[in-house]
Amino acid sequence: MSAHAPAPAKPAAAAPRRPITHKGPLEWRMLLTWLTEDGLLTVKDGEKVAKRFAAGDSAQHPLVRLAGMGLTRADTGNALELEPLTEWLAARVGLPYLRIDPLKVDVGRVAEIMSINYAERRKALPVQVGLQDITIATSEPLDVAWIEEILVHTKKNVKLVVSSPLDLQRYRTEFYTLAKSVRDANKKTGDSVAHNFEQLVELGKSNRQLDANDQGIIQVVDWLWQYAFDQRASDIHLEPRREMGAIRFRIDGVLHTVYQVPLSVMQAMTARIKLLGRMDVVEKRRPLDGRIKTRNPGGDEVEMRLSTMPTAFGEKLVMRIFDPDNTVKSFEALGFAPGETQIWEQLVARPHGIILVTGPTGSGKTTTLYSTLKRVATDEVNVCTIEDPIEMIEPAFNQTQVQPAIDLGFAEGVRALMRQDPDIIMVGEIRDLETAEMAIQSSLTGHLVFSTLHTNDAASAITRLTDLGVPPYLISATVIGVLAQRLVRTLCPHCKQPDEAMKSEMLAEAIKPWRLNGKLTPYKPVGCLECRMTGFKGRVGLYELLPVSEAVRSAMHPHIDMPRLRQTAAKEGLRPLRPAGVMKVAEGVTTLEEVLRNTPQWET
Repeated sequence: MSAHAPAPAKPAAAAPRRPITHKGPLEWRMLLTWLTEDGLLTVKDGEKVAKRFAAGDSAQHPLVRLAGMGLTRADTGNALELEPLTEWLAARVGLPYLRIDPLKVDVGRVAEIMSINYAERRKALPVQVGLQDITIATSEPLDVAWIEEILVHTKKNVKLVVSSPLDLQRYRTEFYTLAKSVRDANKKTGDSVAHNFEQLVELGKSNRQLDANDQGIIQVVDWLWQYAFDQRASDIHLEPRREMGAIRFRIDGVLHTVYQVPLSVMQAMTARIKLLGRMDVVEKRRPLDGRIKTRNPGGDEVEMRLSTMPTAFGEKLVMRIFDPDNTVKSFEALGFAPGETQIWEQLVARPHGIILVTGPTGSGKTTTLYSTLKRVATDEVNVCTIEDPIEMIEPAFNQTQVQPAIDLGFAEGVRALMRQDPDIIMVGEIRDLETAEMAIQSSLTGHLVFSTLHTNDAASAITRLTDLGVPPYLISATVIGVLAQRLVRTLCPHCKQPDEAMKSEMLAEAIKPWRLNGKLTPYKPVGCLECRMTGFKGRVGLYELLPVSEAVRSAMHPHIDMPRLRQTAAKEGLRPLRPAGVMKVAEGVTTLEEVLRNTPQWET
């Protein structure tokens, strides 16, 4: 973990700083003197604050009291809030400032350094434990006589950083409560765990069931979910390793290790989650699927899709989080350009035909399809889906899940849906010729069909259908549009800065054929507390929309002519994924590196 040390604030007045000789807890009179010396408070404001402090006594930290008074900085006019005040204090006492990022704290080792009573008494919290050093956050940087005790206890060097008093209070409670729950759960479950695949199979045969209802396990699982929602995670991974179990979150497409727990605790956590997901708790030898509905901290319902897989060191569990606010969005929020939104709306308003959405796993196809179907699922139409698995339960749809065990695949599902008087059909994926033929048959009999394929770009979806064995004349007669997409990380709005190294003239020339209007301002990632020093926060879609016009159709019949198809599409205004991404760069939404990493080269 790296601590962010800001530059000291410049004094507005000529008064020199006095050397700090005080030892012990911070006093409000001393803080007011420093704030006045550094020009953050005028002498007049300092006197007013002093009267308010003297009028009443409070157990609150003086920084918290100052932040609650609604003061403004004399030098900048900005509000004197708690984080800027803490940052200023760190610079004033010559220590690094750290905004605690829970994802970067080794929670399991916090209790090894000091007890919760000791941490509360010293207004401190260990945040990193290395081989030779310990980083400890404190809100009392001048009350450090206790550091010698930690040196003797741990035989490690102590690095002190300054953090917000409220953050320290919050995370002390969370971290120590979690550590206690894991410790108690480990005592209950014991240390009997499977260390290789053969033992894992035998464990499944023995019908041995861990105590999934132990209070410690319940607390750990509840914490895990609430924490994942708070951190905007899209997936939670419980991964058994040789010595410990790793818990990882996927945030903005990148995996972060959050916590490590004993294997016995991870087994019990997995059993608890499988139990809640109505899965076979005893069966650990084959993959299983399930789902759970819960609530996020805001009280909104959230669905999680569960998937288990036997691995060499135990049963791995992945939970995919489907937050309704993130799964069903407007086309503009998804990242569609205004022109693309208009064309897409025209396509989905057609009475029949096939619309394909393509892209690799994790490119946002499900979100696009659900958002589109939600838009067209009115009371006047019957929307039916056949999925594997059902990603998110949507009351406006009639959803069916593929069941291979009873020979209910995509093709059989579509065949059954045809007898359900559908208007719109969504097929989770076209994987084989039989499913493709059923989708085409549905389209030819007057239905609008949505489906997905795994291809690099929109034009490649046409050749994928021919590879499956679909005749070109049927493709040209039924496919009315193809949408290829990718997801790229968006720059953090709080810290992004103009990229002077990237010439806007060069960028403008690169996207000139794609008719971007307005000012071109490329930005670069910097990193701040809001984005955990990554420079990115959130993701946005890049889209390549290919409406099948008569000119495009002529390149598909009587045989598929891919070079001609691409050239015709480009002449009619198709914007490939990479130029679409470069336009997002020009608009200051993302970076060129993100675009190049996530988009294929345009082929002509």
